[in-house]
Amino acid sequence: MNHSEQLYKDAQQILVGGVNSPVRAFKSVGGTPEFISSAKGPYLHTADNQTLIDYVLSWGPMILGHADPDVIKAIQDTAAKGTSFGTPSALETECAKQIQYFYPHMEKIRLVNSGTEATMSAIRLARGVTKKPILVKFKGCYHGHSDSLLVAAGSGGLTFGSPDSAGVLEDTAKHTVVLNYNDTEGVNALFKEKGDQIAGIILEPITGNMGVITPTDSFLTALRTQCDQHGALLIFDEVMCGFRVTKGSASDLLGVTPDITVLGKVIGGGMPCGAYGASAEIMSHLSPEGQVYQAGTLSGNPVVMAAGIATLKKLRDGEMFKKAEKMTTYLCNGLQDILDEKGLPYRLKQVGTMWCLFFTSEDIQNCDDVCKCDMEGFSKYFHSMLQNGVYLPPSQFEACFMSATHTEKDIEKSLKACKISIQ
Repeated sequence: MNHSEQLYKDAQQILVGGVNSPVRAFKSVGGTPEFISSAKGPYLHTADNQTLIDYVLSWGPMILGHADPDVIKAIQDTAAKGTSFGTPSALETECAKQIQYFYPHMEKIRLVNSGTEATMSAIRLARGVTKKPILVKFKGCYHGHSDSLLVAAGSGGLTFGSPDSAGVLEDTAKHTVVLNYNDTEGVNALFKEKGDQIAGIILEPITGNMGVITPTDSFLTALRTQCDQHGALLIFDEVMCGFRVTKGSASDLLGVTPDITVLGKVIGGGMPCGAYGASAEIMSHLSPEGQVYQAGTLSGNPVVMAAGIATLKKLRDGEMFKKAEKMTTYLCNGLQDILDEKGLPYRLKQVGTMWCLFFTSEDIQNCDDVCKCDMEGFSKYFHSMLQNGVYLPPSQFEACFMSATHTEKDIEKSLKACKISIQ
């Protein structure tokens, strides 16, 4: 038994499933999760003294690489002055200004502690502003684990959802409608039937939680048009794709501006953080100015704000993003060469510094398409890559990420592992 296996065995005695977030348990791929002792740059160092090239990067935020010196210094310097105040500090204002530089349509911002908290609050805000009950989401887009979002699709395109988790009430789920991603016809039909009851639509504009999938032009146009015509609010969840598909917002890349934007992960330099923002008029409905309540003792935590400021300042000129995007393209071009040479049925997606290899011969447009992928083949690929020093997300339903610290040497080693692993 190696050290990670022993640590996992110990963890299972006191932590539910031995983990504090389900995907870490390796249920999708089998085997024992790796326990990490430290990380630096593009590398994870395991409890068994193995060094892994990391393409998970804490599920996206480490675009500067792990333990960036400027971010670590900001954390250390700020922590020495106190780790939590429960009162305002100038760091909160500065972090919000840094966010607004990249997202000017976020005229007012509320900082919170996680992506889940940010999406939950954005939905409450949308309902509070519109005075309407229905939320529209898309199958395969994950927006955190609040009750109204843990909802599975109903039996038909226009049916309300049903709980996707024990503990979620039917009365909560019935106010959420689930459609397929890129289902333009479904969106139009839903608004035709229930448009006067719809508070808003939430989606990942570039998905990361069912692999990397891009929206069609007609789909995005339908979302924006229907929201405008029926007084609903369009919510972009950029917790994963923010700062990843371009140096700033996904809306810059896609040409569609949402009413509310949700951010997380990277704006705290990888520490617990989230935010949501919109026009000053929409945000004025939020307490203490308006009647939509949301609060948090640790929101705008000074140590987290310092990490976020240091990260966002380094992303400002776009050079870090360019470095990461260049390496992503280099890797994906190499993967494509290997796949073409072997003549095997795969689909490879890249947008900016996000990428994903799907084990299927079919085009990928939504979650149903991903579900048809060869999950057993992915599991074998994942474990072979791991044995050869490359750490990928332990699920076919997750995106991979690149950092500005990955080098051509790292890419070449990864491609060598891929040649061994692709069968």
